[in-house]
Amino acid sequence: MDSLKLAVLIDGDNIPSAYVEEMMEEIAKYGNPTIKRIYGDWTKPHLNKWKKVLLDNAITPIQQYAYTTGKNATDSAMIIDAMDILYSNKVNGFCIVSSDSDFTRLATRLREAGMQVIGIGEKKTPTPFIATCDKFIYIEVLKNQSQQMDEKQIQSEQTVDKITPKLIKLIASTIDDLSDDDGWAFLGDVGSLLQKKQPNFDPRNYGFQKLTPIIKSIGRFEIDQRIGSKSKHKLIFVRNKK
Repeated sequence: MDSLKLAVLIDGDNIPSAYVEEMMEEIAKYGNPTIKRIYGDWTKPHLNKWKKVLLDNAITPIQQYAYTTGKNATDSAMIIDAMDILYSNKVNGFCIVSSDSDFTRLATRLREAGMQVIGIGEKKTPTPFIATCDKFIYIEVLKNQSQQMDEKQIQSEQTVDKITPKLIKLIASTIDDLSDDDGWAFLGDVGSLLQKKQPNFDPRNYGFQKLTPIIKSIGRFEIDQRIGSKSKHKLIFVRNKK
């Protein structure tokens, strides 16, 4: 996904501004954010915090007045812009930053058109929106770990998800899906298939930076490091313990 030209569309009404730097750094891992827009009613005081970080991150604010009480005009504006961008052929991927299930159909439509769709939102994001993305990242895990933790960060660390039997079964079945006759599967392929099966799978949700440490911590899998035939890089293979 490194060659992706991404359109980043942010729902300013339900994403906290405190994570913007970490969020943009994360997005850069997957492609080049050539279009960066944030939508909201900038006359409302609750968006004031966003105004301070937009210039530093070259994000274009799009004004959207709430014409009718109870109707989310921001969602409509994002969806219309997304379709305009789709047909402009200027990007080959979208990053939709929102915790709102209203973007489920949009994500589906973009993927039907061959677009790579990355979602970013809070852990409260409804499952249907998560499932329609190629990858979904919880914004809570993007907090910069190199910073000294304050009280809120400590509370955030305490909400790390537990490794459940369901997760272990998912990893085990994925290894089986990819294994050779001896039961070994290349860990990179395992990670890719896990992402396809469960778009919000991310080792950081469980307190790990990479997939290898989470595999080791479970204790149900064997790990074998091999030297690649075409390079000196170590390749990691895993299999279910017999």
